[in-house]
Amino acid sequence: MTNASRPNQNSLGDISLLYASVLLRATEAEGGDAERLKSQFHLNDPELAAPEGRISIPRFMRLGQAAIATTGNPALGLRMGALTRPIDAGIAGLAAETASTVHQSLATLIRYALLSSRNSRGEPSLAAEHRKACFYSISPYNQYNYFVVDSILAAWAQLIRHMTGRYDILERVRIEYPSIGLDEVFESWFRCPVEFGAKENSIRLKESVWLQAPSQAHQGMHEKLTSWCEQELQQIRKGWSVADRARYLMTPLLRGETPTIETLANRLGTTPWTLQRQLASEGTGFRELLDNTRRQLAQDYLQETNSSLSEIAWLLGFANPPAFHKAYRRWYGISPGEYRKRIKGSN
Repeated sequence: MTNASRPNQNSLGDISLLYASVLLRATEAEGGDAERLKSQFHLNDPELAAPEGRISIPRFMRLGQAAIATTGNPALGLRMGALTRPIDAGIAGLAAETASTVHQSLATLIRYALLSSRNSRGEPSLAAEHRKACFYSISPYNQYNYFVVDSILAAWAQLIRHMTGRYDILERVRIEYPSIGLDEVFESWFRCPVEFGAKENSIRLKESVWLQAPSQAHQGMHEKLTSWCEQELQQIRKGWSVADRARYLMTPLLRGETPTIETLANRLGTTPWTLQRQLASEGTGFRELLDNTRRQLAQDYLQETNSSLSEIAWLLGFANPPAFHKAYRRWYGISPGEYRKRIKGSN
């Protein structure tokens, strides 16, 4: 049964251990020591095979960085994409494989992304009018998270290649982070122009591919599988209070700005007054929810990431680093810099 209390886990997010398995396969394929990584990160085969197993986003990123270090391949995310199978996306991957068109396949993967991944930075989206699948921004970018973008975009491309039997499927790939000097490697892998330093992370499909039927298309099976996906999705959301739902939608809005109750209510499909009333019935309010969300995220960013204090201030929507420092001292009685020093000193 899917864990319905997921909002209460690591505030930065978590993903299915199926993705960790793909990363370890890619590590082994590139000549790295996958067994040493499993030991280092306390991962065992039964755990990796469990459909409901999860790994926190920060831990997964550290695993990825360790894998890149042991293989010496900074483009390991592309290798991950090449080794991704429909089953690695869980039941949503199987549902996508049986869709009537590639468009429907991508729509299925994206609608049910929450079944295998929950990230505080956002969620994937589909721009059907432009034949694009978009992965959310995970800025600020650094050597620890480039591979995440690479692996997702490459996995989408690989799944489409698997379903269509074609390799010439893309018109363009856009990647938000700046070039790392491997442009030719990326263009060779994706077989299309790749733009770095772009305004989004996305793949744009050729029109002929967009409407092509996957080789495993089966309407009856697709309906059955998507019905299971829908049940799983509703089960996840069933245990969410209004505050949980609001927090989930609020977190990606924090970057560089403070979201308003009007914006949040619009995302929830309600009015500001109704949202405030619902939160009050749960013993909280918009301002309190915003403050608590920032407080938990701040702690996890300091403990789990190497993001600078100024980057964390931006990710939490503070106007400037001093405002973050002031809030953190109010929450915990010390400055964020002092807390980070304590963490490092205890390790």
